[in-house]
Amino acid sequence: MSKYNSKYLEEKLKRELQAEYVSVTDESDGCGGKFSAVIVTPAFNGKTLLQKHRLVNSTLAEELKEIHAFSQKSYTPEEWEKVKAQ
Repeated sequence: MSKYNSKYLEEKLKRELQAEYVSVTDESDGCGGKFSAVIVTPAFNGKTLLQKHRLVNSTLAEELKEIHAFSQKSYTPEEWEKVKAQ
């Protein structure tokens, strides 16, 4: 069982990436082994998808040693507005 939860991950991503919006869902029935996240931050501006994912993964490097699965959708604020409008 991981010592991390959705709230912890959300707060760290918001703080470290200065994110405008973060939503983390525990998909592991509470054991903390599988999470999915939506992250919106201006820090992603001008970055490729791979660069965005690497930035998030480096931010959570310690946590990902214990988390078995982590999926993410990483958006710039402009991209997020388009996604919400759909």
